[in-house]
Amino acid sequence: MNSKEFERRRRQLMRMVGADGIAILPAAPVRTRSRDVEYRYRQDSDFYYLTGFAEPEAVAVLVPGRAGGEFLLFCRERDRDKEQWDGIRAGQDGAINDHGADDAFPIDDIDDILPGIIEPCSRVYYTMGMYSDFDTRIADWVNSLRSGLSRGLHTPHEFVALDHLLHDMRLYKSRGEVAAMRRSAKVAVDAHKRAMQMTRPGLYEYEVEAEFRHEFRKNDAWVSYSPIVGGGANACTLHYVENNAELRDGDLLLIDAGCELDYYASDITRTYPVNGQFSPEQRAVYEIVLEAQLAAIEKTVPGNHWNEPHDAAVRAITLGLRKLGLIAGSLPKLIKDGAYRQFYMHRTGHWIGMDVHDVGDYKVGDEWRVLETGMVTTVEPGIYIPGKRNIPKKFRNIGIRIEDDVAITAKGPDVLSKGLVKDPDGIEALMQS
Repeated sequence: MNSKEFERRRRQLMRMVGADGIAILPAAPVRTRSRDVEYRYRQDSDFYYLTGFAEPEAVAVLVPGRAGGEFLLFCRERDRDKEQWDGIRAGQDGAINDHGADDAFPIDDIDDILPGIIEPCSRVYYTMGMYSDFDTRIADWVNSLRSGLSRGLHTPHEFVALDHLLHDMRLYKSRGEVAAMRRSAKVAVDAHKRAMQMTRPGLYEYEVEAEFRHEFRKNDAWVSYSPIVGGGANACTLHYVENNAELRDGDLLLIDAGCELDYYASDITRTYPVNGQFSPEQRAVYEIVLEAQLAAIEKTVPGNHWNEPHDAAVRAITLGLRKLGLIAGSLPKLIKDGAYRQFYMHRTGHWIGMDVHDVGDYKVGDEWRVLETGMVTTVEPGIYIPGKRNIPKKFRNIGIRIEDDVAITAKGPDVLSKGLVKDPDGIEALMQS
């Protein structure tokens, strides 16, 4: 992301914070996987959104009313011995020269320096409840100021959750962000194509998963969430991640997999026959889900509210399930009673951006949020038919979901993952090519 993008975001947030306020954001802590083995470090999305700074042990401070510099960064000092083990650090010079900080200080000095910066401010904005250790440090800094009230020190009188301002900003993607998400989607699309072309009976789910991880790393991307690779009945488990079963002739394979590239996520799902040929029953269910997805995408336009794509998908799925004989009754009553929920039990989408399930409210007050240009959402209806005795045998264990990432634009829905085939004939042709 261009450095000017980070600067623009900081200035926008500081305008909202106001001259008498201060915003304080901590970097994500390092997480231990087991004993002395750490997870690969991934910066906190809010922190990175404003700074582009990817190191741990850092605190960003935005002080709109400070003449000596509005963007301050506390970070680790350069240390040859530690860099030998863990890699190069930006240090204070790098924070200023490479990341646009007006001033930078060693993180070890924060307790001595930051209370004095907080002191003249009336309001403190910070990410309450995100990191309990940091909440405690905020309290300590303020308490140190309160202990000096008799000496004429000022203390902030208002503490505000930063999430409300910052997450509303993140909900609206810039052109640069949409371009980054399009690149992420392109890598994921290529991985899905690769998986489709190698899938065959006798492979194991983890072998197909490996194709995704290979394609992602080949493009300097990482998985944005644990891939779901579910064959047969496993496709009916929404968050199936074991990915260790053998793929059987005649089954479907549902793959929900996306990547993170330059801190922006993709989230794509496709379902296709293990042997490359849909059975009549599989195709019938698949076409219902596809119709539902297309109807939902058509509703993903400015001016519609958040729930309209879901309503469109529910209507198409309910009609389809009734046509298959899996539910019976009048359409309005089936929808009102939620008869479809035994086969379609989740929402039709979620915000996506730096996080797979990205920030942003779905309701404003009691009303569904109105869709606006710059928002990006997934559209992912599905049908999951369990292997129960009351289900006709020909439909048992069919699980199908189709998911794309869709940017809302003035010209209509922009499907960022449109390069991946999803009509059944096209899927069969690709698998047999």
